[in-house]
Amino acid sequence: MESILHEIADEKGWDIQNLTVQSDHVHLFVSSPPKHSPSLFANWFKSISSRKYNDHHTDRDGEKILWARSYYAGTAGHVSTETIENYIHRHKEPKA
Repeated sequence: MESILHEIADEKGWDIQNLTVQSDHVHLFVSSPPKHSPSLFANWFKSISSRKYNDHHTDRDGEKILWARSYYAGTAGHVSTETIENYIHRHKEPKA
């Protein structure tokens, strides 16, 4: 999934500042010009990654739903990059 998300960002001309893929959710911190809304980013990442993932993983026994309907998307205008990266780092799953 990580490589798919990087591929999408590259295709769109966005810069992934920080990315953590966990068992039940993803933290994705993206930098881009402000011409697109955060909800549009979430929609693009979820729909394109789902399509690419399903195209390459045929072992899912017909299960096509990859993402939940809900998500959080926001802008970082009021906090520093360091604050966001620290949040993502603190919320990583412990390694087994």
